[in-house]
Amino acid sequence: MKTTSERRELILFHLHQKGSVQVADLAEMFNVSTVTIRNDLGALENKGIVTRAYGGAYLNKENISLTEYSMDQKTKFNDVIKQRIGKLAASLINEGDSIILDSGTTTSQIAEHLQNIKNVIAMTNAINVANALIKAPGIEILITGGHLRRKSLSFFGAQAEQSLRLYHFNKLFLGVDGFHLEKGISTHNEQEAQLNRAMCDVADEIIVVTDSSKFSNISLHKILDSIQVNTVITDNGIAEKDLLGLQKLGIKVLLVDK
Repeated sequence: MKTTSERRELILFHLHQKGSVQVADLAEMFNVSTVTIRNDLGALENKGIVTRAYGGAYLNKENISLTEYSMDQKTKFNDVIKQRIGKLAASLINEGDSIILDSGTTTSQIAEHLQNIKNVIAMTNAINVANALIKAPGIEILITGGHLRRKSLSFFGAQAEQSLRLYHFNKLFLGVDGFHLEKGISTHNEQEAQLNRAMCDVADEIIVVTDSSKFSNISLHKILDSIQVNTVITDNGIAEKDLLGLQKLGIKVLLVDK
């Protein structure tokens, strides 16, 4: 029996393959009621991913992000841009700051550029980020703990969320899989989205770090609305409509060269 999250991810996969799906077919495929499938399609419609039609639904013409890559694969994508974003993001961290570094290859680049900073407290849910921070003697490292997702080298779950809620942080540096002006920022994994929301709750400033390929994308699990983001650090390959849209929302945008 699939969980709700797993079933909806598979429904989205079939939509991507075929363009549309029928309620009766999905109910038979997953051995659940048609009411359950209609609820699934309703949830996907609320996220802006599908439009329901009589007896089924069809995929909206958006950039739907379906594939979650491994950490090794992600490291190879836009690596130079991620290094530049990481360096610029690190320059925003001051002595005396308390920060959260989310999991991801871009946030690990922030950690790589913090070796000379002093008197900073950094919490992370990611093994690779913690390893990079070890090289920075002036940083006190906190790790959330929790259940480990091997694919992303990150911790999640109630223990991780409780660890976060014991503290207050100046800045959160958050990686995302999708950034859509109307539909918000999102990620592939439901548990990571829940942990990311907890991060946002305990931070004064939410800083999204992502290359421009993630804009206008929607992943299945929403983290929060775009307007709640304070700052975005990305590259100058961002589409003009997305750049203007961010600025219209009052979000500070910092660009590196692509």
